[in-house]
Amino acid sequence: MLELTYNWDSEAYSGGRNFGHLAFEVDNIYDTCQKLAAVGVTINRPPRDGHIAFVRSPDAISIELLQKGTALAPQEPWLSMANSGSW
Repeated sequence: MLELTYNWDSEAYSGGRNFGHLAFEVDNIYDTCQKLAAVGVTINRPPRDGHIAFVRSPDAISIELLQKGTALAPQEPWLSMANSGSW
């Protein structure tokens, strides 16, 4: 459940950072990032550590993806993938 606790003046903020970011726990961070990349989503911060990744929504909201449970073992292509843009 999401709850808006304060509606900031939208003119004071830009770039989708008007409330921080959203975070979602996923069953397999590598599979999730692969599925997102396959449909054209840029992985801004790849899951190099098997635990955390960031993408941005079309309206520039940062979305954090977290591996459920313990981190997965690092693996390619994610391990050597550079950051892209900002998150």
